[in-house]
Amino acid sequence: MIDFRYHLVSIVAVFLALAVGIVLGSTALKPSVLNGLNSTSVAEKRQIDSLYAANRLQRQQITGDQAFAKGVSDQLVGGLLTGQRVVLVTAPGAPGGVTSGITTALQEAGATVPGRVQLSGGFFDPSPASGPVLSKLVQQYLPAGQVQSGEPAVQQASQLLATAVLTAGGARDPSPGRADKAGLKILAGLGSAGLLTRSGQPGNRATLAIVIIPATPPTQNASPVSQGLVTMAQQLKLAGQGAVVVGSTTGSGQGSAIDVMRAGGRAGHLSSVDDADTVIGQLVVAQALWEQLQGRSGSYGVGAAANGPGPSPAPTPSPSVSSAGGRKGASVHIPTPRASASRTARR
Repeated sequence: MIDFRYHLVSIVAVFLALAVGIVLGSTALKPSVLNGLNSTSVAEKRQIDSLYAANRLQRQQITGDQAFAKGVSDQLVGGLLTGQRVVLVTAPGAPGGVTSGITTALQEAGATVPGRVQLSGGFFDPSPASGPVLSKLVQQYLPAGQVQSGEPAVQQASQLLATAVLTAGGARDPSPGRADKAGLKILAGLGSAGLLTRSGQPGNRATLAIVIIPATPPTQNASPVSQGLVTMAQQLKLAGQGAVVVGSTTGSGQGSAIDVMRAGGRAGHLSSVDDADTVIGQLVVAQALWEQLQGRSGSYGVGAAANGPGPSPAPTPSPSVSSAGGRKGASVHIPTPRASASRTARR
């Protein structure tokens, strides 16, 4: 049987061992341990200082690259999109800096931005309660022959929105730059249902579209928002002359709409730019739209799945006397691969 004396001896032994450890640690072991810790600390500090220095250098290089791109933006995209009208379609949580930067780049390229459509989370709501609402709006505003029956509600709603803001500019299509009752009615209906808000005059039909994705990727790969944005971009492309999906560097990661397009092999006739939070990326967006008008597409930016930083060879605008309509525009010649490579190296 364990008595009180056993517990007392055990407690004394524990404290004795602790005391011996403290004595040894503060005498015989102290110099060697301290020297080792000092050496490790010095090595770690050198490594941290080196990383800080490299980080400062990279930031200086990035700042210089962005300043250079901004300084030569007119030579890179000036007049590239003269006569074109571009509508912006932004997802919930789209970064404002990307939207404003792209707007500036488009204006430098000679394009007109009539307005912006800000989609709400309800537009991509996969719940059973949301589907009938979207389908009812489609049936209400689109003629029976234009409705893609049997397709998901988000695809039908995307088709509905695309027909309200875009035109292919053909002889039988709505005129670019003009609003019409049908398109305005659709925008008003989608707005009343809480599916979108408008700024500017997106009802004045555009010829090209840009879809701006959220600032951060969703936590799940099969996000209904990412899937829905790809569907939206496809419908915008079909209704107009081209569409580009753009995002910030951090927002274009795994699970984003750009990732869905590239990983699933669904980029197809669409283009994407994954670094539109930089001046260079914003200029590439304008170049990608021009490339869309030529019937080509690409995946551009700094992501692992990108084809390159931008179209190669890059379109280079040069002044022209005038376009057929009397408006001053830009003719485009394709530079030699060597010149294009030089520009890419500067980026």
